[in-house]
Amino acid sequence: MQQPHGPVIGRDGEVRTVVETLSATGASARVLLVTAGAGTGKTAVVEQARRRAVQEGTRVLRLGWEGAEDTADVILAAGAGRGLAVKNPDSGPLRLTAARRAQLRATERDGAEAPLSGPATIGEALTEAARQSPFALLVDGVERMPRRIAEDVGLLLRMFRPRGVPVVMTGRPGYAADAARSQLTAAADQVLVLPPLQPADIAALVTTHIAGRFGHPAEPGLADAVSRGLGPLEGNPRAVLSVLDSLDEHDLLELDGQLCLTVPERRLRLTTEPAELVRIAWPDAPPDPEIVEAAIVFAHVTDQADIRFEDVLRLQPPADVRAAERKLDRLVADRVLTAADHDGRLSFAVPALGAALRTLPTRRDVRGVYARLVTPVTDRLGAKAAGSGYPWLADQVAAAGRRLDDGLAVPLLLAAAREDARADWPLSVRAYSSALRRLAPQDERTPGVLHEASSLSLRHGDHSGLLAIGEPLLACLDAVDALDAADVPDAENTRKAQNTDGLETVAGAWVLAALHEHRSPYADDADPRYREALERLPAAAGLAAVAGLYGIGPVTSPPESAAHPPESAAHPPGSAAHPAPESVAVDEWADATAPGHRSGPLPSPAELRLVTAAVGSHAELQAARRNLPPDATNEPALDRLRDAAAYGDLAGALAAVLGDRYVTARGAAGDSVATRYRAMVRDYLTGDWDAALAAARHIEVRSRSDGTAGAAQPARALAAEIHCMRGDVVRARAWLERIPDTVTHPLVARARLGARYWSGRTEEALEGAWHDVRQARKAGLLAGVERVLLRILWFAAQENAPQTVRQALEELEALHDEVASPMTHEAVLIGRGTAHRDADSALTAYLLLKRRGDVHLSVYCCQCLTDTADDPRPWLNEAAREMHRLGIGRPFRTELMRAAQRRDIAMPRLRPAREDLNEQDVRLVRMVSDGATNRQIAVGLACSEKTVEQRLTRLFQRTGCRSRAELAAAWLDGNLARLGLLPGDPAGTDTRSGG
Repeated sequence: MQQPHGPVIGRDGEVRTVVETLSATGASARVLLVTAGAGTGKTAVVEQARRRAVQEGTRVLRLGWEGAEDTADVILAAGAGRGLAVKNPDSGPLRLTAARRAQLRATERDGAEAPLSGPATIGEALTEAARQSPFALLVDGVERMPRRIAEDVGLLLRMFRPRGVPVVMTGRPGYAADAARSQLTAAADQVLVLPPLQPADIAALVTTHIAGRFGHPAEPGLADAVSRGLGPLEGNPRAVLSVLDSLDEHDLLELDGQLCLTVPERRLRLTTEPAELVRIAWPDAPPDPEIVEAAIVFAHVTDQADIRFEDVLRLQPPADVRAAERKLDRLVADRVLTAADHDGRLSFAVPALGAALRTLPTRRDVRGVYARLVTPVTDRLGAKAAGSGYPWLADQVAAAGRRLDDGLAVPLLLAAAREDARADWPLSVRAYSSALRRLAPQDERTPGVLHEASSLSLRHGDHSGLLAIGEPLLACLDAVDALDAADVPDAENTRKAQNTDGLETVAGAWVLAALHEHRSPYADDADPRYREALERLPAAAGLAAVAGLYGIGPVTSPPESAAHPPESAAHPPGSAAHPAPESVAVDEWADATAPGHRSGPLPSPAELRLVTAAVGSHAELQAARRNLPPDATNEPALDRLRDAAAYGDLAGALAAVLGDRYVTARGAAGDSVATRYRAMVRDYLTGDWDAALAAARHIEVRSRSDGTAGAAQPARALAAEIHCMRGDVVRARAWLERIPDTVTHPLVARARLGARYWSGRTEEALEGAWHDVRQARKAGLLAGVERVLLRILWFAAQENAPQTVRQALEELEALHDEVASPMTHEAVLIGRGTAHRDADSALTAYLLLKRRGDVHLSVYCCQCLTDTADDPRPWLNEAAREMHRLGIGRPFRTELMRAAQRRDIAMPRLRPAREDLNEQDVRLVRMVSDGATNRQIAVGLACSEKTVEQRLTRLFQRTGCRSRAELAAAWLDGNLARLGLLPGDPAGTDTRSGG
């Protein structure tokens, strides 16, 4: 539960209570029972308290029994054959008179005939020894005591309690029914129950342990994932450490100085060491081997499909049903399994236990189990009726694999998919995917099933489901092309044309999902088969070409034919021209210029032109808008579209154009890179930069660990931008190094400019920025260029380069003439405020930014108005307050301070929580993180313990931490440094500022 010699996480109050009990010798001595379930840290708490009490001068002995521990340190024993002994490895023998020692030897000899003599004699001996030299007694693990020893200890504490000797016992609850052990509880003056760890304590434990093993603290999300994986054991320190110890360096990725989890949460597991696993899962009574084997089999069986109570019984021969019931009852009673819902669906109460058991071998044929569950139902009802009546069988069919014939599996899967499309669409998506893996591309059902599956996933915004149809789609397109080369009848050609029409829409849906995962079909590492397929599907190719304009892959030009979509784009399957397959009614790629254009979730070619034009000039945007009905878009939607284009936010752009037709699934199905990045942009603009960085880390982990996700260059650039603003150039550069040099998006150029300038490479920074501006213009990427030009202007002003300032302002004004967006207007106003010291322009920009919601630029306006406004005080106060809230770095605060000095006004005093810690404070925090006690800290800092307590209280107030554990975690994960609380400049920064 702790690092070696480190603090016990989350138990400060309990440790203090035990220390006070051990130290209260003499007349105030009492008996304390510390109780909690297995793995909650009873022994760790008592051991920590014992060390602290010993350091404070208290002598602590252990009351043990024969066979419980090594007997080499026994200093007092009594009770023939009963093994009751007092032990103390840390100090010399007890001071006893010769007569008392003779009495003890006699008790050892005659104890069998006088059962009370052992406890009585030890009680008298301890009382006599305590008068000579006070001490305390520890009794650990009373639930493990043999019955006879428990009786002796109970007698000792209840009838022959040694006067002046405090006693601390530890034990698990639940032994009240045992008369011998219940005496121990009755003997206690106080019972201290250790509760499960709280979430903050779990986070501190995870951070401390991971930092100790791997040299970096864990990202906060890791603690949340561990808690979810442990379920009812989430507050159990032993279980938490078991999961953490199962991780290795391949399961973690270092980002922003924190280690992020790269394996799916469902794969988080407890230790696979059998004995330790049994201790965690069955802490009270080890099960029979057959119970453990049943748990292992159940873990393998539930890995891919749900199993119900009745399913398990159906698998058994009649003679074995009763035995199977007993095993299930035992697993449920032991809280290994739990009934998840009213259907009797069984699952592991602790998911990490199930994941651990799946790594252990089993002799059972798991796929055969699934097949045996399905075949009795299909034999009785037929495949189609079985799928309609029992849709959940679809998952079991998929898990059975080739143990079930395609002729049986496909009708069942399709019937289940169509039956559950509304009630349980995720199951329906899985059923369609399983069916498509079995259907041959030449099967006449395949195009219709592809369309049904894509339509369902589109309606629910399920991008992972859409990506799963990629391989069947390619195979079906190849089969259609094969008809071209063959001499086939006219009827077959008609069917081919209809299939091609339907596959155009399916391909468009797949492309939309790929773009949401930031996967461009035109990227260098993309499968070339998809590029070849898009050459035959112009409407889908037009959608794919949007990717490069939003920082997803290279910038490409859409094919000419994309501007004139085929008839199927306006009349896809489901329209009057092409009736939809059974149970499906969709129109997801309707012509946006036609009546009913709002019915489909795919953007039409006209809407795609609008999304494309948003990155370019005002003229291009207005031309694209004229291709849409007057009520299709409004000015606020266009402003949101251009804002999204400037940040490479494809999801935001599509949402602005499609309105309520844009759908994203909830939960894991809708957690695409694009939707997560959209939230990141929103957090950045509103000033929740910690949440934005957490989103960037999440996206990066997905791109490294999830085969469906691509690299999100805009997210990397925006993370680098935040670190630049916070003065952490080292981390900014680490994000930028992940972005290929060929990426020309303005957001990337802006972050590169900031990182180079704040690294002291001024000339290289400005030259590179001008080059990036030219490259972006050449590629037609105008949205976002205004921020690069504004930053050039700001840096040039800092460097006292008026010619560069004028050039940047001229470029800004020319860009605004061309683009005429709210963002270019704001940038021009800020540029004029900076270059001409024009307070009116800066004030106008500030009001516009407040309305639009861009906290970052509004801080710049406040800084500019501090220099130029008639009354600088309100602007100085707001700038300081927002910098403080955002955690903006020292270079910017220094520049604001200089502006205040130029106006001869004082900087506002911020909350004490942001005051820098001095060297003594840092030393104290470091010692707390190392697990030092107040006495050890006092010795190290040459002060009194009272002073240490007072300084710790002030540190808690200034850092916002609530305990020593939280303070240690804040030190280890770098939060104190990020908040600017540590003395000295952050590494890798200088004292300059910029926009």
